[in-house]
Amino acid sequence: MLKLWEPILADLAAQPLDLAPRRFGLVAACDGGLLEVSGLSVPVGAMCRVSHAPGKSLAAEVIGFRNGRTMTMLLGDMILLRPGARVWAEGRPGLLPVGEPFLGRAIDGEGLPIDGGFPIHSRREWPSGGVRTAALDRSPVRLPFDTGVQALNALTTFGVGQRIGVMAGSGVGKSVLIDMIARGATETMGTDVVVVGLIGERAREVSDFVERHMQAEKKDRTIVVAVPADHAPNLRLRGAMLATAMAEHFRARGQRVLLILDSLTRVAHAAREIGLLLGEPGSARGYPPSALATITKLVERAGNSAESGGSITGLYTVLADGDNQDDPVVDTARSILDGHVVLSRELAQRGQYPAVDIAASLSRVMNDIVPAEHQQAARQFRALAASYEANRDLVLMGAYRAGADPQLDRAIAMHEHLTSFLSQPQDEIVNLEASAAQLAALLAA
Repeated sequence: MLKLWEPILADLAAQPLDLAPRRFGLVAACDGGLLEVSGLSVPVGAMCRVSHAPGKSLAAEVIGFRNGRTMTMLLGDMILLRPGARVWAEGRPGLLPVGEPFLGRAIDGEGLPIDGGFPIHSRREWPSGGVRTAALDRSPVRLPFDTGVQALNALTTFGVGQRIGVMAGSGVGKSVLIDMIARGATETMGTDVVVVGLIGERAREVSDFVERHMQAEKKDRTIVVAVPADHAPNLRLRGAMLATAMAEHFRARGQRVLLILDSLTRVAHAAREIGLLLGEPGSARGYPPSALATITKLVERAGNSAESGGSITGLYTVLADGDNQDDPVVDTARSILDGHVVLSRELAQRGQYPAVDIAASLSRVMNDIVPAEHQQAARQFRALAASYEANRDLVLMGAYRAGADPQLDRAIAMHEHLTSFLSQPQDEIVNLEASAAQLAALLAA
């Protein structure tokens, strides 16, 4: 037990004693979790404590200034908050805790454990906005990334350091596909660290994910940052930044990291709430410009590092509201990501899982990381699948006359085999080499 306290005591001994007077501010106004504090001058991004009862305090984050007052946003409920409550700053502004002590733990947006384990002690910190590097400091994607999912490995091959989006409406299977990729990456790729950010999702999904993935040896290289949907918007946004900061820290140490963020849309929703509270006008279907810019800033932080040799392979889920693929969040994510996987509700209703729409899915780095034979086979498969789907109604009605289109004839003959190739049980893992070999054998038949 004493060994648990030794690092903390050593850090306390090395910490210089701060005898400067502590400055306080007072709550002057409260509106929907947005506090106006007078008499407190602290930078944007600073964490504060708000005294709301004897011996108790609430966490808040500085998000802006207005008319000489500091604008802060609570990270929790405002119950029992009163006018004139004291507010003081704590910690170092703009820095988030990172490091090895978080491996094997599930934490919230403030870096506090939610798994019932011991408190986490780490002296390492990372800027919440990341460390900006020049464009030429990013290494190109040259190595394939094995997802363990046959359809993705064979037809939309990913690369180490690529940023991929999984786009679909609600209830189509995004979380299940993410779960399959997370398991496949740890067992087939030998990924050093897996950082999972569950932002704005259901609390039940958080507990299920932790139960499945925080076990045995996988636990020692996995970090889960969970901020469910009922938490404050700035805490959800802070959780996404914390997950990305964790990944950047391990990449700077030369490690290969898989960053999973579920979901990017919930992050945009949180940024939208904050922007509207600050008076920013909504432009694209109610999204202020800062909300869509938040997506770009998060995604651009992933990738390969030429300096350290490490990498962050980013996997982001994007919720298409109403199955609308032209939603502003979907469109923004698709334009900045290096590839996207589209899940189709129609295919899911037919019983095909994962319901990957191969014609609409794309990996922009596939041609750089797979042999020419693999590329050719993937193009043939896409052509057959697209030909059948385009004429499916004619075939089912019996309006198509055999022999009119040789490619469609072949697509009809192979339809069951093509559908079977795209389907895969949730608990099954198919590595990259086996996926490519099965694709070649299917088209050669």
